[in-house]
Amino acid sequence: MRSRFNLLFNVFTAVSLIVSTLVALPVNAKQTSPQTIVVFGDSLSAAYGIPQHEGWVALLQQRLTQQKLNYQVINASISGETTSGGLSRISDMLKTQKPSIVIIELGANDGLRGLSAVETSNNLEAMIQQAKKTNAKVLLLGMKIPPNYGLKYSRQFSENFQNLAKKHSIQLVPFFLEGVAGNPDLIQADGLHPTAAAQAKLLGNVWLILTKMLKK
Repeated sequence: MRSRFNLLFNVFTAVSLIVSTLVALPVNAKQTSPQTIVVFGDSLSAAYGIPQHEGWVALLQQRLTQQKLNYQVINASISGETTSGGLSRISDMLKTQKPSIVIIELGANDGLRGLSAVETSNNLEAMIQQAKKTNAKVLLLGMKIPPNYGLKYSRQFSENFQNLAKKHSIQLVPFFLEGVAGNPDLIQADGLHPTAAAQAKLLGNVWLILTKMLKK
């Protein structure tokens, strides 16, 4: 009788352990799945003119990994992209990647082409709104353009980023190229794009704000 009881007890225990493991698996799997950060930008984030692994976006992934922060970084940046182009493709990106954080780095090409500052603002705002509807956090990278485009236009262009960040309560890097723009040692021969040596500085500008948004 005791032998039969022990057998039944052992079987019950084994079944309980199996059931507990099966129930726990989905929870553990969910906890270990990395969250996604999408960098949605132009050539400044697409590592134009330098090896991809030396760009600031690649360096961001390296830092997250080194600090054991469970995030994967997707670089959805396209050289030459404008805010209009970004707006046309952000919906598909959000559906495909399902990011928890979207870093929007667009607007520089609008400014260089002298496009309407109002239109640029409207495009950026629409992208911010779409991202927020998916419950993604948004980090906006501010840009500036030289005063030779006209003081009024230059001021309105840079203020767009500040105004949008305030209006939509999102994080802002005031000037993405801080410490890089105007430094010939950190700019490629084209006079526009940062060198490989500048990428750590770009990452530093972003990291200072991004770290506030990360789950430790």
